[in-house]
Amino acid sequence: MLNGNSLRDAILSGANHIANNRQKVDELNVFPVPDGDTGTNMSMTIGNAAREITRLQDERAETVSDTAASALLRGARGNSGVILSLLFRGIAKGLKGCEEIDSQRLAEALSLGVEAAYKAVMKPTEGTILTVARVAAETAHASASAGKDEVAVFADALEGARKALAETPEQLPVLKKAGVVDAGGQGLVIIFEGMLSVFQDNIVIPASGQAPVAPAAPRNAAAEYDGEITFTYCTEFIVKRAKEKKDPLRLRAFLETIGDCVVVVDDEQIIKVHTHTDHPGKAIEYALDFGQLINLKIDNMRDQHERARHEAAEVPVRPIGKEAYQPVPAEKPVGFVSVAAGQGLHTLFTDLGADQLVSGGQTMNPSTEDILKAVELTPAETVFVLPNNKNIIMAAEQAVPLSSRKVIVLQTRTIPMGISAMLAYDPDLPADQNAMAMEKAAKNVGTGQITFAARDSSYDGHKIKKGELLALENGKVAFTEENLTKTVVRLTKALAGRDSAFVTLIYGEDVSDEQAEEARAALEAKMGKDVEITLINGGQPVYYFIISVE
Repeated sequence: MLNGNSLRDAILSGANHIANNRQKVDELNVFPVPDGDTGTNMSMTIGNAAREITRLQDERAETVSDTAASALLRGARGNSGVILSLLFRGIAKGLKGCEEIDSQRLAEALSLGVEAAYKAVMKPTEGTILTVARVAAETAHASASAGKDEVAVFADALEGARKALAETPEQLPVLKKAGVVDAGGQGLVIIFEGMLSVFQDNIVIPASGQAPVAPAAPRNAAAEYDGEITFTYCTEFIVKRAKEKKDPLRLRAFLETIGDCVVVVDDEQIIKVHTHTDHPGKAIEYALDFGQLINLKIDNMRDQHERARHEAAEVPVRPIGKEAYQPVPAEKPVGFVSVAAGQGLHTLFTDLGADQLVSGGQTMNPSTEDILKAVELTPAETVFVLPNNKNIIMAAEQAVPLSSRKVIVLQTRTIPMGISAMLAYDPDLPADQNAMAMEKAAKNVGTGQITFAARDSSYDGHKIKKGELLALENGKVAFTEENLTKTVVRLTKALAGRDSAFVTLIYGEDVSDEQAEEARAALEAKMGKDVEITLINGGQPVYYFIISVE
């Protein structure tokens, strides 16, 4: 059987193997724009676990898996990193009570990992890392049922993962057209290969270079997942699970029918629940079917806000780094954490009221821990988090159950959406109403982005050459160009409707003041005096211009 030392070394080997091959995974681009890095995000996520478990010696398999899962959760970066962390969280759940791991427990742990990952994704897409993990777990079950030992079971799981990965282009046409397999699935196969090296041959694959850091150059895109927050009463409690353990997914599903902002976290003993609802009594009544309730807490957020006065002392805004931190006292009802890259954008969000800034965005996805630190350093009872990037939303949402604050993650996928949301905040409204108003405002803004084509490709009917200017209209490729000013004018006109009155041009670190002014003047000549045009030096990387149209 596999013991704790074997599992520790396997995770270290998997972390080294993905670190050695992260560029290979990064280059599995299906979208021609410079974007997030799947390989680097997965490497940094599991690398966080590797650092934590290195100190463990002769521990139970349960201890090693628990330690790794906790570190993966806090270190999760990007959607691929979050899904990887959830896979290991489920595996840790399956190894509860294990000193050593036999074939049946290994197969069950892999299945629980897949279950945890699928639960976290609102609309799972087949042909991704989820499919690769699922087929691996199914193969492991078949192998264990056939009486094979734990090493053979894991070897078969890896073989199943490889076969599933090879089939991903048949499940997602965009992969087939680009001639690549799914990047997240490839990353998982590489990690499993590193783990099998230990299980099968007792060899830890060594790291070939320095530990990965957040990249300075762009790579590839990842999937996005949607969500929304509503309702009035903040309802929290813990369920002490009954002997007959019912599936917490049923409780989560019910809560989503009567409210939102639902968080259900479970282990073998308890189910921790947080939700916003207009019917806390119904939530409590339904939860009683799962066990005894303790630590009940129901807050009327409207009443809370009416009684509270916004008299907090000013707190200096500072980017969050890796330094140690201590949570600060909550001195005001509401605070804000915003993710952005570029000094100009930092200043802009500070001026709009952000208490803490997390440096990040395209190519620099912050971890759950980075976002959690920012939340804990915000002196407020309720903290709104604005990810401002589709590949950061999932990592932000993982901070919700970890925080001592009440955290509301707004679904802002771009910088203009974040700006619009901040402008829509009304200090006289309760948090839940502000959440709805801010997300509505964010959805009403049009976003244009101008970057460069990372490689030659054919995408969405466009023939794209490496190095061309690439215009994105609300996240989709609109056209390519060679002249920057012409691109700004054409893209802005495409975004603008009859009622558009405000245009904001945010120029990046690779655009001079003169180039930016030239683009503004050309746009003003085309749009006319009825449209107010604001020019901001955002200093952002990757994007020459970010354009907001309202």
